[in-house]
Amino acid sequence: MTEPAHFPLSAVVGADELKLALCLTAIDPKIGGVLIEGPRGMAKSTLARGLADLLGDGPFVTLPLGASEERLVGTLDLDAALGQGKAQFSPGVLAKADGGVLYVDEVNLLADHLVDLLLDVAASGTNRVERDGISHRHSARFVLIGTMNPEEGELRPQLLDRFGLNVALHGQPAPEARGQIIRRRLDFDADPQAFCAQWAPAQAQLRQRCQQAREQLAQIALDDQALAQITERCFAAGVDGLRADLVWLRAARAHAAWRGAGQIETQDIDAVAEFALRHRRNEQAPQQPPGASSQGAQAAAEQPGQGTWGEMPAQAAPTGARREVPNWAKKP
Repeated sequence: MTEPAHFPLSAVVGADELKLALCLTAIDPKIGGVLIEGPRGMAKSTLARGLADLLGDGPFVTLPLGASEERLVGTLDLDAALGQGKAQFSPGVLAKADGGVLYVDEVNLLADHLVDLLLDVAASGTNRVERDGISHRHSARFVLIGTMNPEEGELRPQLLDRFGLNVALHGQPAPEARGQIIRRRLDFDADPQAFCAQWAPAQAQLRQRCQQAREQLAQIALDDQALAQITERCFAAGVDGLRADLVWLRAARAHAAWRGAGQIETQDIDAVAEFALRHRRNEQAPQQPPGASSQGAQAAAEQPGQGTWGEMPAQAAPTGARREVPNWAKKP
């Protein structure tokens, strides 16, 4: 049976910050996935499916709302183990997502122990199932994409922190953008194959860019200078724990690879700052430590609105022009 066509990521109108965050996670899955916040009807699942295409032939697996722990991790047949002397494992959602994308819609409505288990496996890349002294272990390396509508409930802070990046979508596109979104959706619904063929060159270009960035990633050092800026700014933001520092550093390196650069620069650190801090920032942030370098704090102070995250290097534009993340594919 032929898989149904999915709406190409390159054809999505707007959502530039989210597209960037998804690409960075595709470049380095160790970032820890993306949590997407926003109201209904914001194409969150469409964007997540677009990420699966960038990863190649990996599966796109959805965790059903209301799934049990056995549905998530898989089951062991004890009778078979006793009779045959070996464990007979029935794979769950985690096994099926290996090598691809695991999409969890309305993750804030899942039971806390399932979210915790899910995030543990996503971080380790291995799922271990144990029952009555019998165990089975299998690879479960996937990019985790979670979505939630904050109006329907929040995640506990300790679970929120486990998602690498956090992006918020807003429900008020401008009239021109709304019209463009509807027109592309109608074109896709009328003939999905033709629409995907029309956007195939742009999608291939985006996929190639991610692949080249993945290949270059290991050559970019997680250097002390970049780490010093990040740790200082994490301290200034009052984040708990050290996960923000590590995620921010990895995401900055992925952004440098995305640009085709050979090292992490301040623009890479700035571009992903809000992704790493949005769900971890403490409103009661401590003051800058005495004697600390002011470089990171100065960079943060110069960008009070955090409104340009995800942008590539500055380019000249006419006064009043709308600012976008450059190099996103345009309609052929």
